[in-house]
Amino acid sequence: MTAFLTIIIVLFVAVAIWQMVKIFDLAQVNTDESNTGVATDYDNKINAYLMIGFLIFIYVITIVCFVKWGDLPLMSNSASAHGPEIDNLMIISMVIIFIVQTITQFLLHYFAFKYRGEKGKKALFYADNNTLEAIWTIIPVIVLAGLIIYGLFTWTSIMNINEDDDPMVIELYAQQFNWKARYSGQDNVLGMANVRLIDLDRANILGLDEADPNAQDDVITTELHLVVGRPVHFKMRSQDVLHSAYMPHFRAQMNCVPGMVTEFGFTPTVTTEQMRATPEMVEKVQRINKIRVEKSEALVAKGESALDTYTFDYLLLCNKICGKSHYNMQMKIIVETQEEFDAWMKEQKEFKNSLN
Repeated sequence: MTAFLTIIIVLFVAVAIWQMVKIFDLAQVNTDESNTGVATDYDNKINAYLMIGFLIFIYVITIVCFVKWGDLPLMSNSASAHGPEIDNLMIISMVIIFIVQTITQFLLHYFAFKYRGEKGKKALFYADNNTLEAIWTIIPVIVLAGLIIYGLFTWTSIMNINEDDDPMVIELYAQQFNWKARYSGQDNVLGMANVRLIDLDRANILGLDEADPNAQDDVITTELHLVVGRPVHFKMRSQDVLHSAYMPHFRAQMNCVPGMVTEFGFTPTVTTEQMRATPEMVEKVQRINKIRVEKSEALVAKGESALDTYTFDYLLLCNKICGKSHYNMQMKIIVETQEEFDAWMKEQKEFKNSLN
């Protein structure tokens, strides 16, 4: 694949140089009266066939991409209740875009070929054509309106957090360059917090109000554990700059804005262990570890440490370029059963017991 891309780049560079030479020639004083600089029928014919050749090239590349990468694995591994809705909206959008692109590219290149300049042929001039204008205006309006309305209904259904489902309330706290999760404890109510209340000497790292009764049983962790099948209501804060809480497998993303609380909710549907056992994920992990083994051999030969074996985990990422260590701002997410979650939670310290 690298060799193919190299060849393509070399060809593009050659074409660019050729065009620059032509521009240079046209800029010279013309002493040859037979060379008027106007394209001949031969020139137009060559360019017309080049347009058809480029059209064929586009379609061949498209077919190759579909054959090699067309399984769209990222559209089939959603792990939240609303994930299939997002995937369906994306697939519909991509299908429509593909159909429109295929038709318009064909018409563009075919018309350039069919109606190329020829001596004695005069182009037919249309001042206007109401029928054509109505067609290419109304059809896109209907299609785009349908996509937008469908998208709005999907967005509304996702953002409508139903408190009657008793969702688990968790705060996601963003700061350069890490995440913290704060669980709402037994009362399922987060205590009041403010960045002005941060006191590192007392281990109050998130600025919780120590006088608020609701804050006493809050639990602060560096790992996010969720219960499969139980709705989660996330409340998000940022300590410094704009961050974005991005959980790709849960089809969830929400900005974390300094000075305000943003919210998002979803229901996990696939545990971490179940996702690790899917054929697609097993194949992906094997492929990654094979590459790591090959790179490790080269590193060991240089006297460096080998790469660790990769194991799949859900991740919370930052999807905003928030500084020099943005790439490393992530937190592991573990989706597990209620029993496993309860056992893990018993090992965590409540806020009132973590203060110095």
